Amino acid sequence: MAEEDLLCIVEFIGEDDPDAALALVQMIRERVEGLRVRPRLYRAGRVSGTREMVVHHNYIVVYSIDADVVEILNVKHARQRWPD
Repeated sequence: MAEEDLLCIVEFIGEDDPDAALALVQMIRERVEGLRVRPRLYRAGRVSGTREMVVHHNYIVVYSIDADVVEILNVKHARQRWPD
């Protein structure tokens, strides 16, 4: 699901500004890598058992932690209504 979300975001932004789309993907990947070190740094999510990391003022990475495994669940636009 998160990969689909990211692809949709890249396609949408990339229509107008491919460089900005690539920069956003790079930013998200770098921030996600940081979750390996401090997965509990970010706020509790709106859905029980999740956490939310704001990676850009418009985008939020939703993830869960199971033992020492971090699973990226979604990448959401900040204005998107969710959970559904």
